[in-house]
Amino acid sequence: MKKTALIIAMSLGLVACQTPYPSTSVAVEQQQAQEQSFAQFSQTFIDKLWQQAPTWALYSGYHQYDGKLEVPNAKGRNNDLLFIESQLAQLQQFSPAALTGNERTDYLLIENLLKQWHWELTVFNAWQWDPSSYNVAGGFAQIINEDFAPIEQRLQSVLERLQSVPAYYAAARENIQQPTLEHTELAILQNQGGFSVFSDELLAKVEGSELTATEKALFRARLQTAKEALQQHIDWLTDLKAQLVAEGAKDFRIGEALYEQKFAFDIQSGMTAKQLYDKAVAEKNIVQQQMLKITRDLWPKYFTTPMPSDDKLAVRTLIDHLSVRHVKAEDFVSEVSRQIPELVDFVNQKQLITLDPSKPLLVRKTPEYMRGFAGASISAPGPYDTQGNTYYNVTPLTGMDADSAESYLREYNHWILQILNIHEAIPGHYAQLVYSNQSPSLVKSLFGNGAMVEGWAVYTERMMLEEGYGDFEPELWLMYYKWNLRVICNTILDYSIQVLNMEQEQGLDLLMNEAFQQRAEAESKWRRATLSQVQLTSYYAGYREIYDFREEMKAKQGEDFKLNAWHETFLSYGSAPVKYIRQLMMAEK
Repeated sequence: MKKTALIIAMSLGLVACQTPYPSTSVAVEQQQAQEQSFAQFSQTFIDKLWQQAPTWALYSGYHQYDGKLEVPNAKGRNNDLLFIESQLAQLQQFSPAALTGNERTDYLLIENLLKQWHWELTVFNAWQWDPSSYNVAGGFAQIINEDFAPIEQRLQSVLERLQSVPAYYAAARENIQQPTLEHTELAILQNQGGFSVFSDELLAKVEGSELTATEKALFRARLQTAKEALQQHIDWLTDLKAQLVAEGAKDFRIGEALYEQKFAFDIQSGMTAKQLYDKAVAEKNIVQQQMLKITRDLWPKYFTTPMPSDDKLAVRTLIDHLSVRHVKAEDFVSEVSRQIPELVDFVNQKQLITLDPSKPLLVRKTPEYMRGFAGASISAPGPYDTQGNTYYNVTPLTGMDADSAESYLREYNHWILQILNIHEAIPGHYAQLVYSNQSPSLVKSLFGNGAMVEGWAVYTERMMLEEGYGDFEPELWLMYYKWNLRVICNTILDYSIQVLNMEQEQGLDLLMNEAFQQRAEAESKWRRATLSQVQLTSYYAGYREIYDFREEMKAKQGEDFKLNAWHETFLSYGSAPVKYIRQLMMAEK
């Protein structure tokens, strides 16, 4: 195995002592010149990218083009394609083998980004069938809510963006062809949330600012026009939904060929989607056996009756018995807030990773324009926005009926809520994204790999329990395995739906009877799997690669292995794909 790894590293130019050039001063100067040239290209590429994609720029904390709202019309797509082709041509002038490992990784990340962008515009074509991809609210909210500049400067950017809202939605309607019903419904829900951004509160900010009277009047007029354009678009989508219900809609499934292509671009794991699916199916059975073992040990503690002979029924019975321990619906968001300092204290006491106290995590109710996809998420500032807040978005349960809320709370019971907070916050997404923004390579911070990001969060769940969080309580480990089974079944579900044509009842059966989930959670996951593709596989793909790599390094280094050092070195490479981080770290040893 060591020989194979070395050959791979050499073939990728990642072993520092291997070089295709003679060891002469001229050769060294030539290599240094190319490396400097590539660094210059990388920076120039990023600068040009932000001009091409200004909304992406503002999400990354780069605010030079905040006033520009791209209109998603044919002219814009053609300009994107010209940009992609030009940048690929410039990129391919470099010889990857002559670059350092870090530079080569940046090369591969830029190449993947450009090729994926081209594929999305010319092959995948979600801009035609996914109406939920059109929503202006997020960019406006980012400018309004983040205190990165004086309010007058930010309102000027909002004022400039507002004038493009009618054209934006007109182009969206021109683009939408043969949409899916599921994405149309999501588009209606999330665009309705846009009124929470174009609100009276925004007008109050304008009136209380130092904008001139003329600017305030123009702001009021443009805001009203934007709201009318938003309502017009929602009305159009509502009529479209009725038509789709009556006449039929495009299937949300993308099929095997597109799925494998998207998987290769999104995950970058070195495995095919089918190979990961097979791996998940095998691991599901292993985890279920671990849960059965704990159930046998705990059964006498909670029941006086004999354990059922049906193993899955026994596990389900114990989980259901334990899951009634949960917070009240009205306390859900506040309980999340309460647990964060406890996780910080544990990580600091165990010295698992260095946390930056100057970058606090703020728990908030999920903004309305972001709801309808996931119940909890992280909104982190980009690498340019070093003073920006990281938000832990938690959707309150106030909109649920009593039965749905109870089902949801049993899913996120006393133990699983803790695991959720490890995943989303400490030391999961929050910590990883703080480190990513500090990476010396802007490319690795900006163009992160979803499998690495999600995989790290999943990895930290197990790592925390292994290090003693929860005092090795068997109930917590049982619930961890249930949660981990969700990660595994996410991969099985996503592939089965998109490639194997799994129907809803089969999907719910998998989640409820194989992964022991509550119906509300299973139905929510089914909905999510109809609205995305491949993303649900990123958790398991990244987790498996990270955990296996850590175990490999522990075996190799023995007593010299230091968990804190391994974590911080791993995270120092931004959000690069795990396979590239592994190559870089192995080359350093």
